[in-house]
Amino acid sequence: MALSEQLLQILVCPGCKEGVTPLEDESALLCARCGLKYPIRDGIPVMLIEEAEKLDGD
Repeated sequence: MALSEQLLQILVCPGCKEGVTPLEDESALLCARCGLKYPIRDGIPVMLIEEAEKLDGD
């Protein structure tokens, strides 16, 4: 299930407060500024810095 556009418009990275975008496979939300991926579990974004992963190659 895809996240609604309304939800995507209000979600921000808790670290830098920049907007996030879903990955193509909708498994996570990406903060391009911080280079962090926030997981989406059972259709719910987990917006905790402790749960985020650094982008591969960084």
